Parts: sequence; structure tokens; C-alpha cells
Amino acid sequence: ASRWRDAGREWRKRRSCKSGRHDRKLIGFPGEPVKKDENSRRGNWGNQIEFVLTSVGYAVGLGNVWRFPYLCYRNGGGAFMLPYFIMLVFCGIPLFFLELSFGQFASLGCLGVWKISPMFKGVGYGMMVVSTYIGIYYNVVICIAFYYFFLSMTNLLPWTYCNNPWNTPDCSGVVSSYQLNASLANATSSLVAGVSEVVNRTKRTSPSEEYWKHYVLNISDDIGNFGEVRLPILGCLAVSWAVVFLCLIRGVKSSGKVVYFTATFPYVVLTILFIRGITLDGAINGIKYYLTPQWQKVLDAKVWGDAASQIFYSLGCAWGGLITMASYNKFHNNCFRDSIIISITNCATSVYAGFVIFSILGFMAHHLNVPVSEVADHGPGLAFVAYPEALTLLPISPLWSLLFFFMLILLGLGTQFCLLETLVTAIVDEIGTDWIIKNKTVVTLSVAIAGFLLGVPLTTQAGIYWLLLMDNYAASFSLVIISCIMCICIMYIYGHRNYFKDVEMMLGFPPPLFFKVCWRFISPVIISFILIFTVIQYKPITYNDYVYPGWSLAIGFAMALSSVVCIPIYALYKISKSPGATFRERLKAACRAHPKWGPALQEHRTGRYAPMASEDTVEQRLHQHTQQPQPQRIDGTPLYRHQGAKASHLSLFLPSPSSSTPLSHSPLWGRSHSLETFTYCKGLLYLS
Repeated sequence: ASRWRDAGREWRKRRSCKSGRHDRKLIGFPGEPVKKDENSRRGNWGNQIEFVLTSVGYAVGLGNVWRFPYLCYRNGGGAFMLPYFIMLVFCGIPLFFLELSFGQFASLGCLGVWKISPMFKGVGYGMMVVSTYIGIYYNVVICIAFYYFFLSMTNLLPWTYCNNPWNTPDCSGVVSSYQLNASLANATSSLVAGVSEVVNRTKRTSPSEEYWKHYVLNISDDIGNFGEVRLPILGCLAVSWAVVFLCLIRGVKSSGKVVYFTATFPYVVLTILFIRGITLDGAINGIKYYLTPQWQKVLDAKVWGDAASQIFYSLGCAWGGLITMASYNKFHNNCFRDSIIISITNCATSVYAGFVIFSILGFMAHHLNVPVSEVADHGPGLAFVAYPEALTLLPISPLWSLLFFFMLILLGLGTQFCLLETLVTAIVDEIGTDWIIKNKTVVTLSVAIAGFLLGVPLTTQAGIYWLLLMDNYAASFSLVIISCIMCICIMYIYGHRNYFKDVEMMLGFPPPLFFKVCWRFISPVIISFILIFTVIQYKPITYNDYVYPGWSLAIGFAMALSSVVCIPIYALYKISKSPGATFRERLKAACRAHPKWGPALQEHRTGRYAPMASEDTVEQRLHQHTQQPQPQRIDGTPLYRHQGAKASHLSLFLPSPSSSTPLSHSPLWGRSHSLETFTYCKGLLYLS
């Protein structure tokens, strides 16, 4: 009787959870201390704040600072915000929610989740390839930020003047060279004298640009001319990988604590730079240039294409990172709420960073007496040339330089943590042995060492050419294809009704109608539009005046296709290994969900995921059951033995025909939430 009472209590607890009255101990609210992991074998986030901060750090990266502001002013200023936020609502947030719910439901990484349709596991391999490429060159960018950060620890920034051994006769600084011997207090007052020299030149090369090209990179004349390894950058690359490894040494347990600083402090730095920027002369002109709407550009398809592409790439969709991070959530976590919070935070950060960038650039343009468009830049040119030069105009310029590059380091590390964890989690989940789970740190170290070695060529004199080649090709149209196939697989191969039921079982409520429509129709259409736009707008990559040779472009396309080609190759392999007499039967078998698809923990596998008892288990339970006295029901009616059944354990499933106890009050009903179908085979009654 006590067993039946315990079952009733558990049933009432689960039912209250399902109806929305969530138990705090079951769900784990943000900020609530967690005594024990729900998934003890795999681990969970310490609390939901760690997951949100990690996802924010993953989504908010260098592109928010060095790409969005440039796209905004180039595509109509404030008018660009309209298509940008429309694409966020109809494509960004739905795709973000789809990937979070996908990973959280199965509690598996980007490879394991494809038990939903094994034929499409190549999509997971494609995500791993993309994350590998991005992880290699992204950490090189972080290491250069480390290098500039260390060089800023001085009284005078080394890219302030033109009288250095690496400078050329074309160099002309914002601050004149005769000021070198002047005191720092008098340096700011004599800026105007140096500006006149700059304006009178027909061709100006800034000291920060020459410092970047001739000292930091010592750039070669061709992508095939590797030259020597830049040892300072190589050392900073080792430091960068060491920091990433140490932060991930215990997986999400350690990285979840680090993100309290790495995900929040960049906003402190942005705010400090913003307050300093808006107090400078000419800052208002820069902000006006950034936000002044040009409404005629809204009718330009290119503006909409740029908006959709920026949303897609900025949120990190199809990299595998979102699936991986969500897989460490508790099963009933409200990932719908998280997806909205993280997506809006990411886009708001992009807009906020635009004010920080253009206030300083407006100040620089004011002193040079040139339009803002002549000093505006994007990518590495903004981070390591234009903005550092503008910082030399500020009093106590080393302090502002330290803050700026420290912010870049933290923004990059937040993304790099998730890229490395994506690869490690996919490997550990795929192998799945007890040894590799206990020794996950060894896998993390191995991946970090491999990433460092693969990044060494990017620290050579030709490294910047290869870095930009990987940035433009390794994660471009391939991500769009991967995301589109993922939507089609989940919505049309696995079935939208099945997936909607899965989400409802996990969250306690079905996905809103808007998201259902977006997942099935609107988002795939927008993704297809991005792909077509990318192909139409394609131009061969260049770096300043350097045009990449054809063989290097072929390598770029090979990198892009290497992630996409995983999908058809694995699909053909899976079809060939699937059972069936005809190709159609093999195809159906390859597309059918794996029996192990569903929630990872047995306690969550209810309803259609409830396990079916085998005959061996039944006979074992029968033997134990016959050794004990026959129990009585709570209502006092005797248990009923089915005459045609082999085992008396059926009495544990059904009330007797003469009993007035309804079926829904039987103990098993309370444990499984629903009783959908019975299967009668070999005298045994199975529950599914």
C-alpha cells in the first residue's frame, strides 16, 4: 500500500509540473543553487544564469563590434534597423529556439541529437567541421588582441608616431612627430598643428596601419609566401589556447563560473568607452552618420540580404554551439524564454557597440577634417588600425587602449569557449564510454593542442591572408545549407507534429503558433533567400589592394564544401547499412528515428517514450512477485490475474473487471502520465 501511495504522490507532482505549476526543485530557477546534477553521468549547468551568460558570450562576439556598425552606416543608417529587426523576429529568434530545444530535449551534442533521423547525422559532422575552422582562426584573432593588450602597457602607444624603424615616407600621423619630446600634458593642445600636415597630403598612411602591417604582421607580398613565423604572435597564440583550456578544464562546471566575468565585463568596458566617446568633439557627427536613416535604401534587396546574413551569422546558428550548450540544461528548463532573452541581448549589444565605435571615429574625423566615411572601417581594419589610431588622440591613451583590447579578448573568449566545448562534447557523446566521460579533460587538452598546431600557419607573414580566406569561405554559405537541411529534417522528415509534442512534453506548453509557422515555412524561406543572396552577391576576396590568386580561392571553396559534403556522404553510407530489400525500404529505415531518440533520463521518458518491458524482465519480475504475498488494492478489491496471460504481473497494470476503480487510477497510470496503446503478444500485455 505504501508503494501505491508513493506512486500517487509522484503522479500528482508530475501532473502539477505538467500543468504549469512547476516545482522549484524539479525545474531549477535562475540563480537557485543546485545540490545535485539532474544528469549525473553527463553533468548540468550549476544554474540557469550560467547557461544564459554562456550563450550570450557565445552569440555576442567580435562581429558585434567590428561588423554590425559598418553594415549599419553602409546600408542606410537607422533605416537598416527596420529589416534587421524584422529578420530577427522571423528568422533569428525562431532558429535560436529551435536549436536550443533540439539540444535540450535529447541532452546530446551536435552529433548525438541526430538519433532523430540517423540519415542526417552528416549535418552534425558538418557542424563539427565548421566549428573546427572557426575555432582555428578565431583564436588567432584573440591572440593578436592579446598582443596589442600587452603592448598597451606603456606610457606611449607604439603606433602614435611615424619616426619608427618600420615606418615609410608615406606615413603621416594624427599627432606630429615633433611632439615626441613634448610632455604628455602638452601633447593634446598641439593636435591642430599636426592635422594641417595630414590634410595637405594626397596620400596618407597612418602610423597605426604601418604598425599593423610592417611590425605586427610583417606581411608578405603573397598568400603563398609564408615567410617566417612571427614569434610574438605565436607566443600569444599559446597563451590564448592555454586560457581557453584552463577555463574548460572541468567542462561546463568551470566555464560556467568564468562567464560571470567574461560575459559581463565587456558591457562595463563598452559603457566606459561610450561615456568617454560622447564627451569628445565631433562625436555627435559620428553618431549621426551611424544612425541617420536613408529610407530609400530599404527598397534595396542588398540591404535585406545584409540584415538577414548578419542576424544569421551573429547568433551562431548552425555552428553546433547552441545545441551543445542547451544539452547541459535540465530537461524542463524554459529554453523558450532563454532564446528570446539571448537573441534580443545580442542584437541590442550590436546597436550599442555602434555608438561606442562611431563616437570615437567621429572625433577622429573631426580632428582630421575629413568625412566620417574616410575613417570608418570594419573587421581587423577597424579593430587593429582605425580604432587604435583614434585612441592615440585621447589623454591617457594607453588606458583606453588596454580597456578596448581587453574587451575584444573577452568577447572572443566567450565564443571560443563554446566552439571548443562543441567539439569536445561531440567526441565524448559519440564514443560514450565510461573512461572517456571520466577523462573528458584529456579530450579537451588534445583538441586544444591540435587547434594550436593548426593555427601556427596563421602566425606566419602570410597568416593574415589565410585568416581572411577562412573567415570568408569556411563559414559562409555552408552554414546556410546546414541550417536549411536541419529545419527540413526536423519539420518534414521527423514530423512537425512529433516535434511540437516533444517540446510540449519538455516545457509543459506547446510552442506558440508563431514559432510553428516560422519553423515550417517562414524561416526556411528566409534561409533560402540568404543562400541565393550570398551566391548572387559573391565577389572574389581581396585584402586592400591584394587580389587573391585562383588556386587560393579554390582552397577556400574546398573548405566551404568540406562541411556540406559530409551530409550526402553520410546519408549514402547510412542508407547502404540500413535493413531493407529495396532502396525505398532502406531509405525509410535510415530516416526513421532511432529507438534511443528522446529524453536522456529514464524518468523523463514518458508517454510514447515509455520503455516496453521485455519477456526476460517480465519473467524475472514474475519470479520475484510470486515469492511475495499477493498485495491488495487501496480500495480493498483483490488483484486480478488475467487468465490468458503467462504472468501474474498483469495485475500490477490493470484493475479487475469487477472493481469500480477506473483505469486512470491504477498505479502504472500514475507513473507514465498517459496510457496510449496496449500490445498483446505471446500472452503478455505490453504498455507503450
